[in-house]
This record gives sequence, structure tokens and C-alpha cells, in this order.
Amino acid sequence: MKRLQHIIKRFPKTKVGVIGDMAADVYIYGKPYRLSREAPVIVVRHDYQKIIPGGAANTVNNLLQLGAQVYPIGVLGNDDAGNEVFNYFHHRCASIEGLLLSNRLHTITKTRIMAGDDHTTKQQVIRIDRDPPVALTSDEERRIGSYLARIAPQLDALIVSDYGYNFVTQSLLQTIKQFSRRKTVLVDSRYRMKDFKGVTMVTPNLSEAEAFAGQEIKDAATLLKAGKKILKDVACKAVLITRGNEGMTLIERGKAPVHIPICGTDEITDVTGAGDTVAALVGLSLGAGATFLEAAYLSNYGAGVVVMKRGTATVSAAELIQVVKQGSP
Repeated sequence: MKRLQHIIKRFPKTKVGVIGDMAADVYIYGKPYRLSREAPVIVVRHDYQKIIPGGAANTVNNLLQLGAQVYPIGVLGNDDAGNEVFNYFHHRCASIEGLLLSNRLHTITKTRIMAGDDHTTKQQVIRIDRDPPVALTSDEERRIGSYLARIAPQLDALIVSDYGYNFVTQSLLQTIKQFSRRKTVLVDSRYRMKDFKGVTMVTPNLSEAEAFAGQEIKDAATLLKAGKKILKDVACKAVLITRGNEGMTLIERGKAPVHIPICGTDEITDVTGAGDTVAALVGLSLGAGATFLEAAYLSNYGAGVVVMKRGTATVSAAELIQVVKQGSP
């Protein structure tokens, strides 16, 4: 445990880049008070709204709360949601030069309508997603690639947060692969793991691992088979498969697989953003000098804290140290 605490204490000195699909999570809170006359739906009276970092931006936020020096790389729309996230990062990140505000694109948003009476837990009524309509221009791609190449020597690790919106183009992919020859690259990719061949480590969830392997994971044997296929096809050094309330499994090249049970209770409150927490903690821990197993344990502790919070949440370094000392949230 002291070794894990030592790694956490190194977080403030660790420089991590995050490249990927920056988004905003919008929460609109209100009280249900009658049925609509227009349709068989509840009418919710608006109370308040909050906009917080989502997607790759949630990974950035997790790193910030853990005390790391963070370099976000991506695009936000020059709109209310994008400006909210951009301004939030402006005085918190080590640099926001790689975070572009575009007048041409709108910000990726996940808007959740949360309804409930006073003194009750608000429930999600519906989620509305707004996806980006067009790809990067050649100029935007060039600026981002140039920035990544320029800051690469000073980074301890790079995290790729790929939600499937194709922000990471073929050109940027080549720059990332060049970086991975010298430094740690952690990839959290929903649909394109195979494109990131040669990176250090990937962190698929169970459904992503099943999709990659082309088979259902129903026991330890099929889990190991899927993990080994990912390890071989992606040509990475380690695979960490997150398995919800069954914990996680680390499959490392040349070593026996390690199953890590869930940290804390299996009565999960909200899994929103838990994968971002895992990616942030694995990438940051590796950048701070952790082994793959140490990074997996730290991410498991962190995820155990986050899933007990409502909405898109993060874990702080202080919370993480406390959980490590106790052994559970």
C-alpha cells in the first residue's frame, strides 16, 4: 500500500497529454409536476442546469482532480457548452494551446434531463446526444499534429480517449504511434483499438473486448482468449479489461493474468464516466513510474469511488489515498 501511496504523491510532477473526442455533459434539473396535454409524457419544470467536461474532457478533468499537469488536445465548438468547458480548463491545465475552439463545429454534447421532487434523488428521464456533423479541416489537423509533436518530449504519458467520433485522423494516428515508441501511450477506444497497433496499453470494457474478439465472454477461459487476441492484434504490452461489478482483469505480455475484484460494494450508484477514470488513472500511474499491475490497482480503487457518485464524476488524490489506506471506498 505504501508503494501505491508513493505513486500518488508523484502525480503532481507527472505531465500527461489527453487527445481525443472532447465533449460536454449537460445536466438539466427540474421537478415533475403534471402530465402533458400534448402527449403522454411528464412535464418537468426547469430548476437549473450545469455543464461539465465529458468524453475525453472528463479524462482531462479526472487528471486535474488527481493533481497531474495536463495537456488537453482536441476541438470544442465555439458555443455555450464548448466555452464552458474551455473556460473551466483555461486556468487549470498546464497548457490549453492544443484545445481548439471552432466556429465551424459544434461541441459534442450529452444532455440529460434529470427530474425529481425536493429531497428525492433526481432520475434521468431522457438523454439527447448532439454529435459533430463534420470532420477536422486540414489546417486544424495540421495545427493539432504540430502541437502534439512539439510537446511530446516533455510528456510522461499520452492518453487517447476515442469515443468513435474520428477526431484521431490517420495523420494524428501516425504521430501517436511515433510517440509510443519512446513514451507510454494508453488507449481507451470504443471501436478502433486495432488502429492503435503498437501502443503501450489498452483498457476496453467487457462489451468492447467481446466485439473485438468476435465472441461472447462468459467465463474465465473466454475472457483470457479475448484478452490474448487483443494483446496480439494490437501488439501492446498489456490489456486491462474492465468488467463492471466483477472487477477487472489485467493481461500482461509474458505474465499470468491477474483478476482484481471490485473495490467496495457492488451496489453501483452510477457508471457514467467510470471508464474515463480508469483511463486517467492507468495513464497517469504509468507516467508516474507504476507497473501495469500497480496502475490497474490504482484505477480499480479510483473507479470504486467514482461509481458511488451520481453523474459524470471524478476522484481526487486525497480520496484515492484514503481508499488505498482503507483498502476500499
